[in-house]
Amino acid sequence: MTSLVRLRGVGKRYDSAGPPALDGVDLDIATGSAVAVMGPSGCGKSTLLNLIAGLDRPTSGTVEVADVELSRLSERRLALFRRANVGIVFQFFHLLDDLTVRDNILLPAQLAGVPARAARARTGQLMEALGIAERANAYPARLSGGQRQRVAIARALVNRPALLLADEPTGAVDQRTGAAVTNVLRQLNRDGQTLVLVTHDPVPARRCTSLVVGLSDGRIADPAGVPA
Repeated sequence: MTSLVRLRGVGKRYDSAGPPALDGVDLDIATGSAVAVMGPSGCGKSTLLNLIAGLDRPTSGTVEVADVELSRLSERRLALFRRANVGIVFQFFHLLDDLTVRDNILLPAQLAGVPARAARARTGQLMEALGIAERANAYPARLSGGQRQRVAIARALVNRPALLLADEPTGAVDQRTGAAVTNVLRQLNRDGQTLVLVTHDPVPARRCTSLVVGLSDGRIADPAGVPA
């Protein structure tokens, strides 16, 4: 398998006087794989995800996604690259309250200039696949936590990104709903979606992924990863 994501010597500092958030991280993520990044709060998990997503830039080292070194891109080109290649699922959903389920999912496709008919068709397919089609005209405030997370997953997938990043996707829902969300992510990976899951919970890490990478004080705790 080829590497979809490559990190080489990646460091990130937010405070020159304090310890780095990440320190010399090397990591390869193969196309079609499912990888969990685990570690205690403050170990650098979210920083790592933000660097892979191109939401932040490393202080040192290189981050490559789909053979593109992200630090070489301008902010505008980076936003366009991310829109086309990376889907992000956040812990607290980040849905727009004044848009319906359908329109929340459609938005990234509209921003990317996808033809309206194709965007609507893709949105319909995702809503059916994720079991939220009957809520297409509902607003986020009328949805359960699990439904909102499914909308967030559909929105992240609408542009068919090569890479799906999930930041604590079960952290804001109850245990039963978390299990359902985990099943969705696992099925997506079985269908070929490359997945990187950041979590402190070993249950979704074990159920969703085939490889767990540990982080401790900004460094890879086990460079080879630990079988999930």
